Amino acid sequence: VQLQASGGGLVQPGGSLRLSCAASGRIFSIGTMRWYRQAPGNQRELVAGITSGSSINYADSVKGRFTISRDNAKNTVYLQMNSLKPEDTAVYYCNAGIMTLNRKWDDYWGRGTLVTVSS
Repeated sequence: VQLQASGGGLVQPGGSLRLSCAASGRIFSIGTMRWYRQAPGNQRELVAGITSGSSINYADSVKGRFTISRDNAKNTVYLQMNSLKPEDTAVYYCNAGIMTLNRKWDDYWGRGTLVTVSS
């Protein structure tokens, strides 16, 4: 199983980006999917999560600006980021709990995609 994140880049303050993370491999079922981020010198922090039933939670710092969603048919989770601030600059990682075809649950991480918010 692999998680492939994409969509990062350089954006000016106030701008928008949309991150995608697609899961592939011998997947039977996907549970909660999450986005984390890690800025230089900081610990990795949870940004947003969405359960298989589409219950959603956000970090306080991104509420009202970021939107997480998922497309179960495509095994993909998205993060729409609006009104970006310099403090949103970080490497963004996707994470998912996945049951493989042999009915084993495990926790998977993508490699990360860099988001830089700067003028």
